[in-house]
Parts: sequence; C-alpha cells; structure tokens
Amino acid sequence: MVVMLAVGMWGLDRGGMWGDESVTFQVARRTVPQIWRLLHDVDAVHGLYYLFMHAVLTVHPGEVVLRLPSVCAATAAAGLVAALGVRLAGPRVGLGAGVLYAITPMTGHYAQEGRSYALVAAGVAGATLLLVRAVDAGSTRAWWPYGTVLAPTCVLHELAVPVLAAHAVTLALLRVPRRVWAGWGRAAGAVALLVLPLVWVSQGQAAQVAWLEPPGWDRVERLARNFSPGPTGPVFWATLLLMAVGLRERRTAVVALPLLLVPPGILMTVSQVRPLYHDRYVLYALAGASLLVATGAGRVGRSVGRVWVGEGRVRLCGRRVRVRGRRGWFHAWRVWGGARRVGCVGWLTRVGGRQARFGGRRTQVRARPTRFDGRRTRVPVRRMRFDGRRVRVGGCQVRVLLGVTGVLAVAGTFVSQLPVHRQDRSAAHRPDNLAVVSALALRQMRPGDPVLFVPSVGRLAALAYPKGFQQVRDIALRESAPRSGTLWGLEADPGELRRRLASVDRVWVVAARTALDPRHAPPDPVERTKLAVLAECFTVREEHVRKERVRDDVLLRLYVRRRPGDAPGRPADALPPVVSAGTPALGARLSPRPAP
Repeated sequence: MVVMLAVGMWGLDRGGMWGDESVTFQVARRTVPQIWRLLHDVDAVHGLYYLFMHAVLTVHPGEVVLRLPSVCAATAAAGLVAALGVRLAGPRVGLGAGVLYAITPMTGHYAQEGRSYALVAAGVAGATLLLVRAVDAGSTRAWWPYGTVLAPTCVLHELAVPVLAAHAVTLALLRVPRRVWAGWGRAAGAVALLVLPLVWVSQGQAAQVAWLEPPGWDRVERLARNFSPGPTGPVFWATLLLMAVGLRERRTAVVALPLLLVPPGILMTVSQVRPLYHDRYVLYALAGASLLVATGAGRVGRSVGRVWVGEGRVRLCGRRVRVRGRRGWFHAWRVWGGARRVGCVGWLTRVGGRQARFGGRRTQVRARPTRFDGRRTRVPVRRMRFDGRRVRVGGCQVRVLLGVTGVLAVAGTFVSQLPVHRQDRSAAHRPDNLAVVSALALRQMRPGDPVLFVPSVGRLAALAYPKGFQQVRDIALRESAPRSGTLWGLEADPGELRRRLASVDRVWVVAARTALDPRHAPPDPVERTKLAVLAECFTVREEHVRKERVRDDVLLRLYVRRRPGDAPGRPADALPPVVSAGTPALGARLSPRPAP
C-alpha cells in the first residue's frame, strides 16, 4: 500500500485535465438536482460516481482533489490484493502480489485519473477476498458482507457485473457444497436486482459508446501486455512464464484465473455483436494476473530452496513435505497413511479423517497415527526443531537469499518501467489537454470575439477552464450545459446557426484537425452546417497548433469572411501554423493579432 500510494501521488498534478476528467469535474460541481436531471438522458452508468465526487469537490474543487479518490482506491486495492494472496498462498505470495499490482503501469495510469475505474477495481478485490472468506466460513451470514461490497461496486460501473460470472466459475472449480451455492446465489441475486434498473436506463444511452469497435486479437495482446508489470521485453515473457507456473497452485488458480479471464472474455465476446469493450472497463481483472505471477514466483523460489537446502529437506514417512514454521503454524502436504490424531502447540489444530486446519486453512492430510508432544515429535523428520512457539527448519540462509533476490527482481522491474511511468505523468500522454486550449484562447482571443467549437464536445475546454473563454461569445450555444441537463450544452439548430454566423466577419474555431478534414462528414446536421458555412463563407487567416498526440492536433483557427474579390479559398492545411507542432504552446511567441 505504501508503494501504491507513492506511485499514485508521484506527479499527480499534471497541469491539465483531459476530456473524460473534465466531464467528471464539471458534472460533479453541479447541484444534486442538476446531476439527477443529467442522468436521465446521459451518463447514468456513472451516476453514483458523480454524486460521490460532488461531495468530494465540495471540499475543494481542483485537479488534485479530483484524482485523490482514485489514488486512495488504488492504494486500498493493492492492500486487498495482498490480503487475498496471504489468505490463498501465504504472506510472501500476498506481499509479492500486492507490490506487483502497485508497480504495474496500468494501475498507476488509472490511479491518476478522475474516473471510477480505480474505485471499481478496489471493490472487486474486496468482494473477491470476502468470497474466499465466506467459502472458508461456510455460514450463511458470511455472504452479507460480500453482497454489501459488490452491490455498490457494480452500481459504480455496470460493466463490473461480469465478476459475478468469474466468482461462479471459482465456486464450480472448488466444488463447494449446495449450502455455499445457496448463500452466494442470494447475494448475487440481490446485486443483480439492484443493478438491473441501471442497466435498463443505460441501454437507452448506448450512443455514448458508439465510438467503440469490436475487439480483435490485437486487443487481446494489448490487454495481456497492459496486465504485465513490464509490457515489453524479458519482463513480459517472464511474467507469462510465472503465471503458467502459478496455475499449478490450485487454491490460488481457481480464484485468480477466472478473475483474470472471465470478465474480459465476456465483454470481448459480447462486443463482437455490440461493442462494449475497453481495457479500462476490466481494470479490476488485473488483480488475477498479479496473484498468479506472485504465486508462480513463490513456487519457483520454493523449488530452488528445496534443491539448495539438501539435507535440510523435511520428509515424513519417506515423502517430501513442505514445512514452514512461524509462530507455531505450518503446512503439510503429501503425507500418506490413515490419519487419526495430530496435536501440536501453536495454531495447528486437530486432524480428523483427512481434513486438517492449519492456521485457519483446510488441508488434505493423510498420515500414519502421529503425535506431536510439546517440543518433540515421533515422526521421522530430519533437521526440524520446535523452539517454544516457533518451528525452525534447515536452510534459513537460502530463504533469506531468495527473499533478497525477489526484492531485487521487483525493484529492477519497476526501474525498467520508469520511462513508462514518467510518460503517464505527462498531460501530453492523455488523449487531449484542455488546459492548453484554454491558455491559447486566453492569449489570442479579444473580448467579444465569437468562438465556434467543432464538434460541440470541444466546449469541454471552456467548461473545465472557463478563464480562457470568459470574455468571448459562444456563437452556437443556445442553452448552457447545467441548465439543459447535458454534458456540453445545447446548440442552435442549423437555420439559426447560419443566421448567427452571417452576422459576424470573423470567428475563432476550436477543433481537432481531423474534425476539420473536408473528407469528414459528421452525422449531426448542426456539425455539418458548421463545416459548410466555414467552407462557403470564410477563409483561414490565422492558425495556432498544439500537437498533443501523434495522430491529432489541437487547433485554434481564426476564420475571416471571404470578400467578393477573394479567391475561392486555399486549403487550410497548407497554412503554416503560428505555433509549430514541436513548440510548447504556453511559452511560445505568437504572431500579433490581425487588424479588425
């Protein structure tokens, strides 16, 4: 948790919000009735998150505060993944799983984003831990905490619902009795009933994800690399190898493997018919990958330790047994015979038949009649001593060496991915930077200048950073976003927009270059009218460019009305930009404003 908190707080103030974060910022600052009205038409899937962030931003509206809940949620998720690993495979595996989760670049990316994905990942990790506890407890009451955690998690984002299928696969692989199925079924049914109205409302808002495409095998490979602590190179291939080794630990595999594969598999399959899949929607499945990698590393370490210990191996009745003693408890496997009674100091409790309980975990034990009396044992064991409440086995130096090797491996993995982490801390790595757009507008626009956003979603820059647009006139806006119950406001119809543009001789256009491509034909008639009027009646006088990504530029263009004697018009793309693609927009010298 300390590692995850440090990674999350590092570079938290990037100096700019991108589109989705700006939606969270401006919606959460509305009143509760305005948020409720918005959810009836758009973004119902994020309704609970907006209400939560409304309470958070009431304390202090700012970019850092916007992202702090995600940092805290990622920190909690790392701790829950570690706790789950401890319960499934022991302290070393739990510690390794938590640290691997914390240093994975995908975790750090969404830990610093003002959206709900890190909170959903923490909720799923907590629900999975409660699932394992409920199975071990075997009582009906143990399922209430599970349902209580999973219900708000699925309401935070409805695409967390596939985790129910992953948990069902886990129960099937564990072959739990009927009463366990009954307890889980009641909890899962309550969660489904609670989420069903949200699903029904969001179906009418499916146009919001119309930009998604059916995923192919390239998306599967991309997800596999995102789930690795090292997306490329030897670290990635070592991660896959350790995951394969970790599958041999059945207790961990039956929990981690369904969590890793089932939710992404369901969403990718459904997306072949109706696209719903994106990597961020299955961030919570990353916990399964971290658990498998840590389990595989632990298994490799134990194998190496058994080879190096030599005469310190512990054997019961001629069969190798894994013995680990700390504060009086240890695990024993592959002991043959017909067990009747085993007693020991510490946490080892009694054995009846073939079921044993070691430190709260059930283990299959088959042993000859065996008796542990105080500090002595009558089982043929070499190099094993009971010292008070501790058990000491030969090979302590080897275990220390393996522990140091593991720490160095994790540290080396993190250092090798430092360039990726640094890149994530840059605002230019996000799809856009609305602070840059606002700064350009503040520098170039004069009071009273008309501005046109192409497409209308570009108005998010004015909503997130209003300082750059305070003294200008949004010529297409008919009703503001809060009053209209929309994300970026309602615009005038095509006829009214033509009349408004006919009354001005110059207009600033905020757009992405792809939106102004003459080959681009938007389906919205208002957007088509904007492009048509600009092409027919205006010509480009001035252009300022801020390159944010390789494939897209943020443009601020000044269009002036074409005179009767002017040429039909030159291509806007042929106009040399005032701010070049490689020049920082905020500190660059811009050309003087043209004469009125």
